[in-house]
Amino acid sequence: MVVFLIVGCVISFAVLLHLFLWVHRPFVNFASAAHRAGRRARVLVVTAHPDDECMFFAPTLLETLRLGHQVFLLCLSTGNFEKKGLTRRRELFKSATILGIPADNVTVVDNPDLPDDINIAWDPKLVAQKILEQVFETSANVVITFDHYGVSGHRNHSSLYHGVNDLVERGQMPDNVLVYALQSVSLLRKYTSFLDVLPSILSSASTLFLSGYPAILKAQRAMCAHRSQLVWFRWLYIAFSRYMVINTLRPLGR
Repeated sequence: MVVFLIVGCVISFAVLLHLFLWVHRPFVNFASAAHRAGRRARVLVVTAHPDDECMFFAPTLLETLRLGHQVFLLCLSTGNFEKKGLTRRRELFKSATILGIPADNVTVVDNPDLPDDINIAWDPKLVAQKILEQVFETSANVVITFDHYGVSGHRNHSSLYHGVNDLVERGQMPDNVLVYALQSVSLLRKYTSFLDVLPSILSSASTLFLSGYPAILKAQRAMCAHRSQLVWFRWLYIAFSRYMVINTLRPLGR
């Protein structure tokens, strides 16, 4: 009985904290800072596969769009591991539409040297080249991608980090571009949904994006656009992943 009472109190506190933070939005991040300064950010989100945009980056995308900034997606593969590349490409555009990203702002790369394979690390120089091309093409002043672990340990994900980090370390990224990496968390935190709000606030990440319930539902709808990927464990992910609710980002370089 005592255990159930404690669990109930923890969940109630997390719900109330989530509601309070969603309503008051006290977080300072590149999107809110640019908005308050009357400037418009041009944000390039770099992903490895169709569905990464809503599985991992939805809180960042939706809050950035809500504040009136421009968002561009660069997906470096068609997700052709199961020979469904054409289907998954179409699903990505449907997902982007649900999230509010125009089709003209979505770029999908189909390159045999960038295969969808969890065991293959992509050439960081090729990744860096593709990212830099898109930075110049979109005039992006913010770039966001995975960190070194890539949330799930997928080597394609971590390859994006190594590519963009290579640009930063070599000084090839334009000086006006801010670069952020999506923070990976432990397996326990990954599947605690809004219960991870307090640990995320207390973490050392410098930038936090928190979705309210309408945005969470929109992210879930976007994920459902990837119908070819909706196996049973994806439904568990949609229901319990903190990445449908919270993003914490760390700056790279400056």
